Amino acid sequence: MVFVAEIVHRLFQLTILVVIIQAILTFFVPPYHKIRQLIDRIVNPMLAPIRRFVRPMGGLDFSPLILIVLLEILDAFITRLLISL
Repeated sequence: MVFVAEIVHRLFQLTILVVIIQAILTFFVPPYHKIRQLIDRIVNPMLAPIRRFVRPMGGLDFSPLILIVLLEILDAFITRLLISL
């Protein structure tokens, strides 16, 4: 089960990396760019539920940060659960 836990952990880390890339791209790449559209299609479904509760404050969107924290918590919980099996 340690192997499965490692794979799950890597998937969570990859997802977090994609969220960070998406957040950075919003500052530098226009929304109609193909790469940004691809990453937005991956990340926006995860951000949408958070954005319903947390609105941008002062022009800053904190939903990617909240998503990263939630993914880290889920990662720790699930990988520890898998290792303990």
